[in-house]
Amino acid sequence: MDLKDIQNLIKFVAKSGASEVKLEMEDIKITIKTGTERTETTILQQAPSGIPQMAASPMTAQAPAQVAVADSAVTEAAVKYIEITSPIIGTFYRRPSPDKPVFVEVGDVVSTHTVVCMVEAMKLFNEIESEVSGKIVKILVEDGTPVEYGQPIFLVDPS
Repeated sequence: MDLKDIQNLIKFVAKSGASEVKLEMEDIKITIKTGTERTETTILQQAPSGIPQMAASPMTAQAPAQVAVADSAVTEAAVKYIEITSPIIGTFYRRPSPDKPVFVEVGDVVSTHTVVCMVEAMKLFNEIESEVSGKIVKILVEDGTPVEYGQPIFLVDPS
């Protein structure tokens, strides 16, 4: 595992919303802990390899700042709209497979138990159903991106 792979892993963990990730391989152990303001990474090597032995210093994660800006915009719109949130952590998909049409579009009317998207978690694809009836006003997440537990993914106008 080279330094670039470690940096990509840190970025992925920061975006995923996980609070702690531990990775152990033959000659390397990596622990990544995230908080609301920073990401801390500890790397321990047991056997010498191509990577010099190091313990990474805490790095500031940029993802929480971006999320805070998005959350404030969502909060203002959510005053008159109802949010459909992700019930699990995973990857958001708008369609059941790449060759199929999307579940819902902006302007579509949904009722309770209408499937609005899928969230893939650990190779399991979970259909997410609407818990409210109304019209889809906004899709808050891009197709194929990670979502967190409780993260708003759609805005619905119940009127």
